[in-house]
Amino acid sequence: MNFLLKATISAIFAISLLISSASAQTTRKHTFEVGDGAFLLDGKPFVIKAAELHYPRIPRPYWEQRIKLCKSLGMNAVCLYVFWNAHEQRPDSFDFSEQLDLAAFCRLCQKNGLYVILRPGPYVCAEWEMGGLPWWLLKKQDIRLRESDDYFIERVDRFEKAVAGEVKDLLIENGGPIIMVQVENEYGSYGEDKRYVSQIRDIIRKHFGENITLFQCDWSSNFTLNGLDDLVWTINFGAGADVEQQFAHLKSLRPNSPLMCSEYWSGWFDKWGANHETRSADVMVAGIDAMLSRGISFSLYMTHGGTNWGHWAGANSPGFAPDVTSYDYDAPINESGQPTPKYWLLRKTLAKYNGGKRLPSLPDLVNPIAIPQFEFKYVAPLFWNLPDTKKDFGIKSMEQYDQGFGTILYRTALPRLDIPSRLIVSNAHDYAQIFLNGEFIGKLDRRNHEKEIVLPACEEGSQLDILVEAMGRINFGRAIKDFKGITEKVEIETKLYGKPFVYDLKGWEVYNIEDEYATYADKKFMPIDEVSHRASQRLPGYYRATFNVDYPSDTFLDFSTWGKGLVYVNGHALGRFWEIGPQQTLYMPGCWLRRGENEIIVFDVVGPHKAVVEGLKEPIIDKLQEYHPARRRNLSLDKERVSFAGEFGAGNGWQEVRFDKSATGRYVCLVFEDAHAADDIASVAEIYLLDGDGERLPREEWSVVYADSEARSHENHTADKLFDLQESTYWSSDEGDKFPHAVVIDMGEEHTVGGVQYLPRMEQGAPGSVKHFKVYVKSEQFMF
Repeated sequence: MNFLLKATISAIFAISLLISSASAQTTRKHTFEVGDGAFLLDGKPFVIKAAELHYPRIPRPYWEQRIKLCKSLGMNAVCLYVFWNAHEQRPDSFDFSEQLDLAAFCRLCQKNGLYVILRPGPYVCAEWEMGGLPWWLLKKQDIRLRESDDYFIERVDRFEKAVAGEVKDLLIENGGPIIMVQVENEYGSYGEDKRYVSQIRDIIRKHFGENITLFQCDWSSNFTLNGLDDLVWTINFGAGADVEQQFAHLKSLRPNSPLMCSEYWSGWFDKWGANHETRSADVMVAGIDAMLSRGISFSLYMTHGGTNWGHWAGANSPGFAPDVTSYDYDAPINESGQPTPKYWLLRKTLAKYNGGKRLPSLPDLVNPIAIPQFEFKYVAPLFWNLPDTKKDFGIKSMEQYDQGFGTILYRTALPRLDIPSRLIVSNAHDYAQIFLNGEFIGKLDRRNHEKEIVLPACEEGSQLDILVEAMGRINFGRAIKDFKGITEKVEIETKLYGKPFVYDLKGWEVYNIEDEYATYADKKFMPIDEVSHRASQRLPGYYRATFNVDYPSDTFLDFSTWGKGLVYVNGHALGRFWEIGPQQTLYMPGCWLRRGENEIIVFDVVGPHKAVVEGLKEPIIDKLQEYHPARRRNLSLDKERVSFAGEFGAGNGWQEVRFDKSATGRYVCLVFEDAHAADDIASVAEIYLLDGDGERLPREEWSVVYADSEARSHENHTADKLFDLQESTYWSSDEGDKFPHAVVIDMGEEHTVGGVQYLPRMEQGAPGSVKHFKVYVKSEQFMF
């Protein structure tokens, strides 16, 4: 019997199987608690070997197969987030059914002999839209997210009550698999507010009871900022980190506490327009071996990443770096549920720590299929299929129109422009296309801090269209309060009667295009041949086709000839595509295909080069098609005044250097003159600049305008990693490039700079540690 048939039968009988399984197991109650230097399961020491899996990222018919792959790997637990915004997409309308059936997933873990670590947020990060927070919170524009804001706390309380209502009976004290529950998530990377973290703890305890073990996770550099005395403290770090160094501070503060790396990062996430991220299998496995040999528990983030279906992919910050649809993560089990070389290497290591027992055999795997290329013959042009309009005097964001996801069109009539003039959009979130009288003028890409474009001279009454596609809301850092659409205003800078003049454009027609299957399916489709000859440019719109499958199985739909948009197959949201890459295919689970005819609808906001698709047996997630302008130019510092020259020490951990005299400017040039090691490699994990009072300057608007060396081979060690809020990623000079190395940062506006904080790499010995350095600060751009 093939795997898909088994999955179908399993889905049909899932409810009865789970009910019978639950009733059989709830009679056997267990205990889980914190002992002297160890976790205790039924009073005996227990080392947690957890696999991070996210049920919304896996098709439900495949849940058990993925769980069994983790069991066969040698894991004894599953760690999972609960995504608030997926479960409560509208206020007080909770959904725990089908793909979101949290309790059913937990029961499947228990059925397969795995315990569960529950992480119900409310914030989860996870490269997920807005870090798991619902977009509708932003309808209250003054809300303070992840703080002691009365409305926010009230909504958190309602959500956690709903979650507990689903799974409280599955706590270990009640005979279920849930051994621990997390309070908030990596709050030290957001702020310092023990009162708020205490409120979340109290809400969790109120709804889950007093007996469950609660823990909080953070980084080794900041876990004390919000550490509560009555919670277990765990540390998060990535493959390659020095294990002893990561736990050293925690051991000094709590020498009798059990140790756990609650997120051991197996790989990394991909963002649009950057190379596909990979991490060494040998390095990952060495870290796990080092932990288990010391009796340290861990959760492998991710063991299987899955997919950011539909619009659920988030975005990183500072700046704006939207994540791709695939959440492959270079994990041991890839996006489509296939074991990778990492899997086999890790399985060999975990076999040593299985109490002398043989690991379970692997479950059946899916055999992917190819689908011959098929052509789209029908289209509903976007501008011919606009929804009902709303009229507004001023600009409003998506949220103010009660729209959470999708695309929004702003339209107005222009004054007469006798000369080419600057159109300034403040701010377009996230990808705006400008049309004048129906003709495409250009785009504004938030990733590149693009906010203005030149309009040609035009007559009074000319139609201006600004089509804005919302991508994922920022999921990390203070920028998670991320409004979509146009967030402030639109202006035109021109000359009137020979003098500078600014028009603040008013009088808008607004069209809300929600990202829902019903939105795209309910359009007036017509043969492409009837409209293609009328289009002098690429044609944004809704494209529809059917394709046939003899024997449904997994495949990867190739969108490399398309522009930018979203895809639905048989009503299932597959996710986003974007021609720039690195991802060119979308994972199509076979369990969502039908034998015979299948429907596909593609909403392309740019328009395809060629409206064709085929199904491949292998994914393409590592092909960039975007031109990268070189940052390496001829930087001249001969005539520049050095603001500060200093020296960093060797070794791991944060260092701070204060300047003799503060300097003011917008542009900062960091010059790394040598390293502690005798080679030409320089590496920096994080850089903060301090103001005159020693406080950290905001980095949300920072961008790199120059870097003379960046390593890009199989990991993105680019200069933006200097300030990406991630301590496990780093900028590195490229092999063969000689010292000195220089990076120029645009801070977005003028600041007074009085010092610098520097974090070397996390590995033992801090490879590439900088020694001597110089800082230049000036108001004008440096000369290239």
